[in-house]
Amino acid sequence: INRSGSIKVSTTKTGKDSVLSGIIKMVEDAQGVKPAIQRLADKISNVFVPVVVAISILTFIIWYVFLDSTFVFAFTAAIAVLVIACPCALGLATPTAIMVGSGVGLNRGILFKSAAVLEGIAKVEAIGFDKTGTLTKGKPEVTHLISYEGYSQKDLLRIAAAGENPSIHPLAQAIVQRAKDEGIEVEEVQDYHEESGHGTICSYQGKKLLIGNRKLMTKENVPTEGVEKDFQELANGGKTTSFVAYDGKIIGIIALADVLKESTKEAIKRLHGLGIKTFMITGDNKKVATVIGNEVGINEVIAEILPQDKIEIIKRYQNDGLKVAMVGDGINDAPALAQADIGIAIGSGTDVAKETGDVVLVRNDLLDVERAIRLGRKTLTKIKQNLFWALIYNTLGIPIAAGVLFPITGELLPPEWAGLAMAFSSVSVVTSSLLLSRYSKVLAN
Repeated sequence: INRSGSIKVSTTKTGKDSVLSGIIKMVEDAQGVKPAIQRLADKISNVFVPVVVAISILTFIIWYVFLDSTFVFAFTAAIAVLVIACPCALGLATPTAIMVGSGVGLNRGILFKSAAVLEGIAKVEAIGFDKTGTLTKGKPEVTHLISYEGYSQKDLLRIAAAGENPSIHPLAQAIVQRAKDEGIEVEEVQDYHEESGHGTICSYQGKKLLIGNRKLMTKENVPTEGVEKDFQELANGGKTTSFVAYDGKIIGIIALADVLKESTKEAIKRLHGLGIKTFMITGDNKKVATVIGNEVGINEVIAEILPQDKIEIIKRYQNDGLKVAMVGDGINDAPALAQADIGIAIGSGTDVAKETGDVVLVRNDLLDVERAIRLGRKTLTKIKQNLFWALIYNTLGIPIAAGVLFPITGELLPPEWAGLAMAFSSVSVVTSSLLLSRYSKVLAN
C-alpha cells in the first residue's frame, strides 16, 4: 500500500477494450445480423403486405358489388382484413428467438458472433478438433529425457530450454518450465524461428540448434538412425517426442505427455449421440494422436500435418456434402477455423483463434460444443414454430375477418376484435420465444 509517495500508472487499454465490452459487442453484433431464415421471413412479409391489401380490396368488392351489402358492412370487412393481417408476428418470429437464444448461450459462456452462426451451428454434421489445448489441457509435462553424445540430462534440458524459450507453444513451454523447476537458468538464443508444424531452429552459443520432429531432422539433414529405437518406444507409449539436434548431431530426445480435459470423453460421446461425426487434426506424432483418439472415441485421426493442410481436410469433408465445424485454440488453427462452416474457438486460446472463430467458448469446456449445437437446434426449431403459427394465424384469421363465417354465425368480426387478435398473435410469438430461456436449465446438464 502506497501511503505517501506518488504512483505513475500507465493505461494500456480503455474500458471499450475490456473483456466485458468485447462480450457485449459480440452479443450486439449477433443480434443485429440476419440469418437466412430471417431473410426468408422478410421476403414473405414483403409479398404478404400487397397480397393482404389486394384481399382487402377484393373483400370490399365481393360484399358491396356481388353480395349487395351496404357500403359500411363491406368497408368494415375490408378494414378487418387489413387490421388482422398485420405481419408483425412474421417479423418477430426470428429476431425474438435469436435474441433469447444468444442470451441463453451467453449465460452458459457460449458467445455467438452472429445470428447466422446460431442458425448454422444447428446444421453441423461433422466436427474437427485440434489436439493440444483443445482435447487436452494444453499443459504437457516432460516425462523422459534421454541424452546422447556425452551430454548429461541436465545439459540436454538446459540447451533445449534455451531453444524453446521464445516459443509460446505448450510443448515448448513445458520444457522451459521443467528447466526452471530444476533450477536451470534459461539462456538466450539467436536467429530463432519456427518451422510451422515441425519445430524450432536457432543458434545457441554459435552453433545450430534444432528441436522438433523427424521431418525437421530430415529437412536439415540430421541423421536419426542411431536413436530411432528410443524414439519409437516413447512414441508407442503415447508420448509426444522431440529430437534435440545440436551442431548437426542428435544430442537427446525429450518426451512429453499431455492430459485430457475432464470433459473431453463425455463431449465426444454426446456429439456422437447427436449424430455428428468427429475427427482430430493435429501436427503431432501419428502414434500419439492415435492413442488419444482411441481413448476419447473420435471417428478419424489425421496427424503429422501442417496448419495449411488442415484446410484441405476440412474441404474434404465439405466436398462430401457435410456441414463442418472446427474447434481450436491456437494460431495454427486459424486457417482451419476460417475454412470451416462454423469455427469454434476455445476461450483460453490465442486472440487470433478467437477473432477467426464464429463461436467462442468462454469457459474452456468442451461440453459447451455439444451445448452450442443443441441450443442452435432448439433455437432453429423455435423459429420454425413461430413462423408456422404466424402463418397459421393469418391463414385462418384473414378469411374470418373477410366474413367467410358470416353465413353461419350471422356476425362479422369487428375491426377492434381483429386488432386484439393481431396483438395477441404478436404477443404469443414473443412469449413463445421467451420460453426458450427455460432451456438454459436443460443445457446445464
